Amino acid sequence: MKYLIVGLGNIGSEYECTRHNIGFRVLDALAKASNVVFMDKRYGAVTEIKMKGRTLILLKPSTYMNLSGNAVRYWMQAEKIPLENVLVVVDDLALPLGTLRLKGKGSDAGHNGLGHIQATLGTQNYARLRFGIGNEFSRGRQVDYVLGHFADEEEQVLPSRFEICEDIIKTFCLAGIQTAMNQYNNK
Repeated sequence: MKYLIVGLGNIGSEYECTRHNIGFRVLDALAKASNVVFMDKRYGAVTEIKMKGRTLILLKPSTYMNLSGNAVRYWMQAEKIPLENVLVVVDDLALPLGTLRLKGKGSDAGHNGLGHIQATLGTQNYARLRFGIGNEFSRGRQVDYVLGHFADEEEQVLPSRFEICEDIIKTFCLAGIQTAMNQYNNK
């Protein structure tokens, strides 16, 4: 059984470690913990993790955030992965820093990456793991905040949250979304 785990972000050194690239960082942490390395392939950086009879294909799209759906559709088709086995890891302004929420479907909530995936797949019924980045910005400064870097004290919170993301992703693949939501959404 195959799963597509997509971490949303933007390519390029100027976006590295920004709040908007938290999806990339979650997948980087999972890959590192699993001793696998990303390879540049069509539409993104890709690697695989084998786990209890399952194959997790990790994808960091190279299409930029606003065209993420192209990469998701391509890898779903190339690897014959059904929609229910897709999980998208994404930053979320509406959640406090480090808060994690797994959902089986939902609106794009104004997130351009999720919006493009929804438009490309023709549905909003795909799983997403929302990683809270907080919303500590003044009016009209949202773009600067999202594309900005975490403060030092915020960076210190992230590694433990990445570990929980790894557990959520593994539980999603091994036990299903309902079990993963029940186990992790209120922590």
